Amino acid sequence: MSIDTLEDLYLEQLKDIYSANKQALNITQDMAKAAIDTGLSDSLQAGADGIQGGIYAIEKISGGHDESPNGEHCKGMEGLVKEARSHALEETFGEAATKDAMIITQYQRLTHYAIAGYGCLAAFADRLELDDDVAALKKCLDASYDGDRTMTELAMGGINKNAVA
Repeated sequence: MSIDTLEDLYLEQLKDIYSANKQALNITQDMAKAAIDTGLSDSLQAGADGIQGGIYAIEKISGGHDESPNGEHCKGMEGLVKEARSHALEETFGEAATKDAMIITQYQRLTHYAIAGYGCLAAFADRLELDDDVAALKKCLDASYDGDRTMTELAMGGINKNAVA
């Protein structure tokens, strides 16, 4: 497919974020199971639920344009998932809080990718005057920001402090 217009770019990027979300969902669920701190585990599960919500939103938006959300493989998220698996799940940690600190680090990297993707998509949809799409994408963007803030609060609220000991 040739990307000639903003609409072409928009539809292509919907597929990219859909692929990114599908990949992020599995690793987030795995990190939720691996987290030691119950608040972190619960927050990661809530993050996985939010990612699933994003998957549904992209499916609905794509369907509204008579497009399938499938067809792209997000290589950026593939790399982030590989890093998360290696650093947060396969690494050996001496302290549980250190592992949790690494899980937060990796989850925030995934989340920042989503923030960039949803932000661009919302801007494209706004320019294309796709008001319903804008509303759905901003909801996904807000959920991603909320997840990022939650992880920062957990880190600063005690997980990083416990990792120092």
